[in-house]
Amino acid sequence: MIDPTARISSTATIAPDAEIGPNVTIGDHSRVGSGTTIMANAVVGPWTTIGENNTIHFGAIVGHDPQDFGYKGEESYTIVGNGNIIREYATVHRGNRPGTKTVIGDNNFLMVQSHVAHNCEVGNNIILAGGALLAGHVVVEDRAIISGNCVVHQFVRIGRFAMMRGLSRTSRDVPPFCIMDDTHTVKALNLVGLRRNGFDQSRIRALKNAFKLLFLAGLNMQNALAEAERTLHITDDVRELLDFIKGAKRGVCFGRGVIVDVEEKE
Repeated sequence: MIDPTARISSTATIAPDAEIGPNVTIGDHSRVGSGTTIMANAVVGPWTTIGENNTIHFGAIVGHDPQDFGYKGEESYTIVGNGNIIREYATVHRGNRPGTKTVIGDNNFLMVQSHVAHNCEVGNNIILAGGALLAGHVVVEDRAIISGNCVVHQFVRIGRFAMMRGLSRTSRDVPPFCIMDDTHTVKALNLVGLRRNGFDQSRIRALKNAFKLLFLAGLNMQNALAEAERTLHITDDVRELLDFIKGAKRGVCFGRGVIVDVEEKE
């Protein structure tokens, strides 16, 4: 059902069973999939693909121009998967260069006034709480939780099952399975999240041992990684954690006992 007050481009494609509410705007060459509901006053920008069974709430904006002085109106994209909930006044911006894209996966929950900037890659089953802000080119891996009013610097990665506590901020990569607080500081494993997602005691024990060595032993991170490879039982989860840290281009969040370099990559 399409409300008669909705403004839909003639080049947009709307699934027959999608629900489009009052005063919704849908831009050129956009697509809205089956079972999706778009509530009153929401905006879907041009070149935006919305998958199936999404709910986009009042006043949300999906696929609008990136906040980038270099963007000149070129064709770029926003892709939203299936089963997402995008609440009131959340914003998602499309890619900032021709042919680039911002991607939202499946079954994510973007709460009130959260923001996903241009060229972000948001995985699946992620919670982005109210007021959380992702700058451009951020990657958020599956089942991460970014709590209220958190801020994430451009090009940062948030690992799988990671959790950022409310009001925290990071300009470094947040390692998987960990809880981050304050300013890019990891405090603990995300034990509640791991248990809720079926991690048994042996998997958690291996991650605890890795966490203590990497973040609490007072070692330089390179030395900690070398010691981990030499002494730890390397399960698949531990390997994921170690490889994530090794792949960090902006540096990785540090623990309370870890020596860190003062200089930070830009």
